Amino acid sequence: MIYTRILVRYGDLTLKGRNKKRFINQVVSLVNEKMKGLDVLIEYTHDRMYIDFQEEQKNEVIKRLGYVTGLYSYSLVVKVNTTPNLQEVKEMALKLAQEEIKGEVKFKVESKRTDKSFPFNSIEISQKVASYVLANSDNLHVDVHSPDVILHVELQNEFTYLYLSEIEGLGGFPVGIAGKGVLMLSGGIDSPVAGFLAMKQGIQIECLHFESTPLTSIESAQKVIDLVKKIAKYAPKSEIKIHFLPFKDIHMKLLECVPESYNITIMRRMMYRIASRLAERIGALCIVNGESVGQVASQTLGSMVTINSVTNMPIIRPLVTYDKKDIIKISRKIDTYDISIKPFEDCCTVYVPKSPAIAPTIKHSEEYERRFDYESLIEEAIANISTLVVRPDSDIDLSLWGLEVGNALKSLN
Repeated sequence: MIYTRILVRYGDLTLKGRNKKRFINQVVSLVNEKMKGLDVLIEYTHDRMYIDFQEEQKNEVIKRLGYVTGLYSYSLVVKVNTTPNLQEVKEMALKLAQEEIKGEVKFKVESKRTDKSFPFNSIEISQKVASYVLANSDNLHVDVHSPDVILHVELQNEFTYLYLSEIEGLGGFPVGIAGKGVLMLSGGIDSPVAGFLAMKQGIQIECLHFESTPLTSIESAQKVIDLVKKIAKYAPKSEIKIHFLPFKDIHMKLLECVPESYNITIMRRMMYRIASRLAERIGALCIVNGESVGQVASQTLGSMVTINSVTNMPIIRPLVTYDKKDIIKISRKIDTYDISIKPFEDCCTVYVPKSPAIAPTIKHSEEYERRFDYESLIEEAIANISTLVVRPDSDIDLSLWGLEVGNALKSLN
């Protein structure tokens, strides 16, 4: 069967009431962006989208739809004229079954009609189509309770669409519909997955990476760029900004002034302060990170309370209840896992305390922070942020510019 059309379903977006048009317009915009460069024709209705394409571009169209959040599902369909006697529909259903269904198979027909004035109801349409297919096939057997294959018939005013399967979409909501968030992005497994899940819920992300070269290797910063190249496929215009903040001086002060057991706690408090200020600067409404309850010492509930106390900005933790195996499964799906496990440590892992505090208090944290002038250090670090715009095809190699990320970014900019 030569397919040249895909039917796209919006799913829950059609339930958004008065906001429905806004949500669907955002999905339409994303689909148009992802289809750039392809010879396609896109048609829209209130609850459907249809994409006509050249046969040789079928796989590419399906691949790109897989980067659009807010889509419920899509199906390769064949289109025939809707006529009162259903003959063309029955003949196309038979042709579709003969070409696409191989071997002894149990099948059923499920019909849906938009035009209620049509002389047959949905059950009658299913019966007539199934009877015709069955009478002209040797390998098909009707089983309405446990079929191997369902032949779908969607009858509309002028045309009828037939298809055999649905491809599951990303679901969620279109990226950007919920506003902007700052993703605290390390080079590990969790934070890029958190960023992807935030985008699925409609949050457009800009990334913040705390780089501590030469305390950490420049390869750890390169990992971040490579990770963003993977998740940028899902973003509007297929691009995401990374803000590299020079964290070395703050990092060194922490090691000098803060008891080892509180080092990670105070470090995270500094990061939250910085992320909040960056969010205000870029118009972001929240901070996103990859924390999961109890996964490490800084992610116990007690630690979260102490760390969170430095900001009023909403903290979005998409992974908060996820098991590690579930996080890894998603990281493999979005193709970030192999990059994340490269052995280059970031500032959160390079000096991990032997006995970190698992129930740190706000009182003790504030006491240790009074030992140094962190405000001036934060202001200086924010003043020296370097920003890159990263796309899936970006060719960026920080190692070409020396040991410190700052030198590399100045050269790139």
